[in-house]
Amino acid sequence: MIFVDGLPYPAPGSQSRGQGRELLASLLDHPALISASNRLKATPERKVSVSDQSPPVKHVYVFQREYATVDPAAVELVGMDEATTCVGLVIRNRNNGMTSISHMDFPKVVDKGLIQMLSLVADHEAILDVHLIGAFNDASNEHDNDIPGSEGLREQDGYSMCLCSKIIDALHNSHENFHLQTLCVLEHNTKRDSNGNACPIISGIVVNTLSGSIMPASFARSSRCPDEIVRRIRVTVSSEDSSWKGRLLKTYDTFDDKFHIAPCYWLSDWGQIAFSLQQLSDSEILLRCSTSPSAESPDFVENERSIWSYLIQYPDWRQTFVGGKPRVFKRTSNGGWQRCE
Repeated sequence: MIFVDGLPYPAPGSQSRGQGRELLASLLDHPALISASNRLKATPERKVSVSDQSPPVKHVYVFQREYATVDPAAVELVGMDEATTCVGLVIRNRNNGMTSISHMDFPKVVDKGLIQMLSLVADHEAILDVHLIGAFNDASNEHDNDIPGSEGLREQDGYSMCLCSKIIDALHNSHENFHLQTLCVLEHNTKRDSNGNACPIISGIVVNTLSGSIMPASFARSSRCPDEIVRRIRVTVSSEDSSWKGRLLKTYDTFDDKFHIAPCYWLSDWGQIAFSLQQLSDSEILLRCSTSPSAESPDFVENERSIWSYLIQYPDWRQTFVGGKPRVFKRTSNGGWQRCE
């Protein structure tokens, strides 16, 4: 069930009990949520970088299709960026500060993903604050996403509408009570660039786990750690691994403040696929590999090429996840991460 301003939404007995799409449209018009979006957009963006934090602030970063649940006693900040048609979903237990964040990228991961996020956040006394940020209005943007194994199926409304509708529908039908604080998506998160292309106003967020405050954010490469390339690869190849079907990718161990990059297998022909993709021009990569080619960050193509270079060098997933075991990283005193052998 969804609450807005402390009241169930839609109100009991209301005729507006439509599924996700209709409910989403109604929520986007709610004055309290419009005000919250405007306040967020007026908040200066925080640039998170390990090197400029002294003493280092403990933070956790999630990539696309990942989630992490953090304890405020161990982690001060948790966040994500690089979202265009994706949604940053935050669920925080108001009573104890336990915070779960995900970078949702596809409707089919929402149902199981929500269960994963709630596993360490919800309890019988929980007051759950929820924020949805990202997913600009991409309905008019054209693209041709045909990466082997990709799950991007274009619908008339665009990727963003389908994903946002599914999340709202899942929250509405859940037995948990979700207090929706922020809904900065679609038309509330869309602007035009100098060429007239639609693009997101906010593509990243960071949450202060102690206060529960959120703000727009971007992360330096040094703060998108640990194991950046391997974690990006899992997003690309996870659709072929049945163990991750419909689920968010596991990254972080809440209880010992370590990253446990759970294994994901890929077929050996990914080396050949990666070599073929590596031959594409930058513009072709954007058109074939992005749901929003005109709205991607400047380093999107570089990141894709880094993934393919790794797959060419290590086509067998067992070279990365030796013995089928997770890759484990512990936090260092200077705010970085060290591989645990």
